[in-house]
Order: sequence, then structure tokens, then C-alpha cells
Amino acid sequence: MTTTQLINQITKKKSFLCIGLDVDLNKIPKHLLKEEDPIFAFNKAIIDATHHLCVAYKPNTAFYEAYGIKGWQALEKTINYLNENHPEIYTIADAKRGDIGNTSSMYAKAFFEDLGFDSVTVAPYMGKDSVEPFLAFKDKHTILLALTSNQGAFDFQTKTVDGVELYKQVLETSKSWENSENLMYVVGATKAEFLADIRKIIPNSFLLVPGVGAQGGNLQDVCKYGMNDSVGLLINSSRGIIYASQNENFAEAAAEKAEELQLQMKEILSN
Repeated sequence: MTTTQLINQITKKKSFLCIGLDVDLNKIPKHLLKEEDPIFAFNKAIIDATHHLCVAYKPNTAFYEAYGIKGWQALEKTINYLNENHPEIYTIADAKRGDIGNTSSMYAKAFFEDLGFDSVTVAPYMGKDSVEPFLAFKDKHTILLALTSNQGAFDFQTKTVDGVELYKQVLETSKSWENSENLMYVVGATKAEFLADIRKIIPNSFLLVPGVGAQGGNLQDVCKYGMNDSVGLLINSSRGIIYASQNENFAEAAAEKAEELQLQMKEILSN
């Protein structure tokens, strides 16, 4: 999917909501455990109830890999279901990959060619040659970890090197990489006060912003400092939406939580 197509969906749905499909079998409604594939059954119900309210879905691959081959098959079924039934929706493999060049090429093939995701999250620590293999894919996006929402982000990301914070050096350096127009960036919602400086470096790029909801991020603050002329934001909420209820009406409850965010986004866009 191109950036233009993504922007068109944001405009059409009046939403820049991304829903994280982080499926924990200990948290899903108990009646689903009787299903042949409870992970996919849960995802399908969530997607069917919320697809009109969001523009993206983001499965975190750890929640699938943890269940071995069955988990990976559930991930494959989920992305196939999305691509077949809702091809207009942007898909993100939250895999946080990144390795030496030939290995990164294989990771890219796995998520872009085999599974058919529109984008994948990538760690920048190994530098240019670990990221460019992802950037080589046409109409696919590489979402680079820039400033994350976890407490440990302060261990390295905000440390200064030659007087400049490391995350700013990552942003600036990444702009020089081949096919850098295919880059997006992860910036945690709990770091909203940093967004103004980030926008000075990458004014036109899309930002994937996790941490709204269960992690305490504030939507209004993120939009105030992070929104650009094309919106330029994908606001992710996972637990706050998909685990709104553990009863049989879990999908309807998830839709209600998603609609709460979507309506806030609609109001922000109207202003």
C-alpha cells in the first residue's frame, strides 16, 4: 500500500486508528478456547467488529511465535483474512527485526512476500545495511524504532552523543539511506513532549504511535505536537480495545472502545 492510499483511508474513515492484535490465550474469552484455532477466531471477531473504525491492524509477532507453529499459522490466517476481505486496511508486522544484510533480506521476504504485510517494524541499532534490505521493497514500508514508550527507552535512546540525543541521530541518519522515502518511525505516545523536536527532523513522515490507552499516552497531546498536513500519525491501541471484555460480547465491547477513539480522532480532524 502506498502512503497516498493510506492517507485516502484516513480521510474517508475520519480515523487514524491502528488496532494491535496481541493475542494472549490467557486473556481471551474462555469460550473461544474450544475453537480449532482460538487465536484466529478471536482476531476474526475483532476485525469483523472494528474494521470500519480503523485504518490499520498491527499483530505483534511475539504473541504468535510463543505458540509455535499453530501460532504462526494463526498469524498467516489473520493476514490472509485481512488482505482478502479488507485490502484497503494497512497492515503492520510488529516484529522488530534487523540484522546483517542477507539476514534482513530474508526477514523482509518473510513479511512482505510470504505473508503479504504492508510494513514491518525494524530496530536501527545495526545501522544502514541492516535496514536497507527492507527499504528495497516497492510500496512497502519499514517502520524504524525511534523513541519508544517503555521505561528502558531512557537507557540509550535519549543519551547524548556529541551533544545530540541518540534518537535524533537515528532520525537524521536514516534520511540518507537508500529508499528512505519508504521509512516510517515508531514514537511512543508517552513521549509526546518530544514530538515537536522530532517533527523538525522528519516533518513529512508517518509516525506509528503506540501507548495510547493502557500505557497512559494522551491522544490530544500526541496530535498537538505530532500531526502534520497529511495527519502523519497511526495511533495504536491494543489491550485497551481487544480486551475490553472477556465475555461473549467481547467483539462488540472492542468496537465500542475503538469507536470512542475514532470519534475523538474525527473531532480532531474536523478542527
